[in-house]
Amino acid sequence: MRERKCIVTGEVLPEEKLVRFVVDPQGRATPDVAAKLPGRGIWVSATREAIERAVAKNLFAKAAKANVTAPKDLADIVERQLVLRMQGDLGLARRSASLVMGFDNVMRALDAKMPPKLLIEASDGAPDGRRKLSNAALARGGHPATLDCLTSHELSVALGRENVIHAALLPGGFAERLAFDAARLEGIRHAKNTKEGAGPIPAPDERDA
Repeated sequence: MRERKCIVTGEVLPEEKLVRFVVDPQGRATPDVAAKLPGRGIWVSATREAIERAVAKNLFAKAAKANVTAPKDLADIVERQLVLRMQGDLGLARRSASLVMGFDNVMRALDAKMPPKLLIEASDGAPDGRRKLSNAALARGGHPATLDCLTSHELSVALGRENVIHAALLPGGFAERLAFDAARLEGIRHAKNTKEGAGPIPAPDERDA
């Protein structure tokens, strides 16, 4: 994993903990969550606090040594881009048959010769089902990572099914890329959820729907 320097903290971090920005032709700081846009990259730690500080302290202009503007809601824009990117990958994974949905299907997948690489849990889902699936994976000697930064609604939109709470991804590129993006989204959403206080009411488990 390549490392870059955050313009806010000065830390040198792996790219999975950073968000890349570029300056567009109009002189605006533009998020590049896929790290593919042309131009010199400006890197900021993938936390809401770091992005908001970069905007408030005019650090994009200092890094670019030019007049650069940045919207006050830049952290929200980054959040939306990451969610959309993850939703797109989830949809592609479903169509490629590398994703299973539903508590029972995930439980059966844990017994397969190629068990899931990534467990996907709705952030507003009840903890009981998540705990049971995690314990089942451990009992079988598996240690899949868990993606739990998307809501049930966001998962449902991505997967074309109502009330998605539990899903799992088989090993492969989709699992790796989603885990990469989830680490960044969690950093941005953690501070937001802390500011807003208690989380949303848990969505009903699909077994109870």
